[in-house]
Amino acid sequence: MSSRSSSFKTEAGRREITLLVMIGVISILLWHSPYGGYLLYPFSILATWFHEMGHGLAAMAFGSHFERLVIFSNGSGYALYYSEQPSRLAQAGIAAAGLLGPTVAGCLLILSSRTQRATKIALVVLGGALLLSTFIWVRSTTGWIILPAIGTTLLIIAMKSRVAHRRLAVQFLGVQGCISIYRDFGYMFSEGGNLGGRQQLSDTAKIEQALLLPYWFWGAAITVLIAIMIFYALKRSHRR
Repeated sequence: MSSRSSSFKTEAGRREITLLVMIGVISILLWHSPYGGYLLYPFSILATWFHEMGHGLAAMAFGSHFERLVIFSNGSGYALYYSEQPSRLAQAGIAAAGLLGPTVAGCLLILSSRTQRATKIALVVLGGALLLSTFIWVRSTTGWIILPAIGTTLLIIAMKSRVAHRRLAVQFLGVQGCISIYRDFGYMFSEGGNLGGRQQLSDTAKIEQALLLPYWFWGAAITVLIAIMIFYALKRSHRR
């Protein structure tokens, strides 16, 4: 490969990373604008789905029964699962999976943008997962309306749109997953809050109950882990 070609790819990769960062910054600014929340509402619901599916799938991995996933119109939600006597490790793992879920999904989506085939597969898998999970687990009106709409749209993009549009879509979704931690930042460093009229422990407080160290320690540890994952995804996705 010539040095000119290598330089071009490096420059193109930098421009793409800059674009992804700009999408993230603009999204955060929109969340703070009077009407930005309405524009990003479907992606807020998607981030909640990533979070709660993280809890639910982790619960299944630890041998629990994933009963239902509920998403409220304000973007909050919960995953209901049953287990007779979960170990401390299982309790901590299930709680952490919700916080890590959106970032893991976002990083995988960004990594999938490396090739045309992976990009299309990622859109099909995500779209299909949204539709299937709605049928199996979702038990709320907001989830029944928003999630199938997103899933169907992603399948249409995967099958009908141009390569460049598919790539942009998967990267945009990846960024939304990665930056959703910004909205949860205060939640991670708190002991809990009100959900559906009931006081609930935060995920980091649940980890504290299971593994003893304070919730703010686990909030900091998860924040560092998320930063590492995002850095790796951005670096890896533009390595040729």
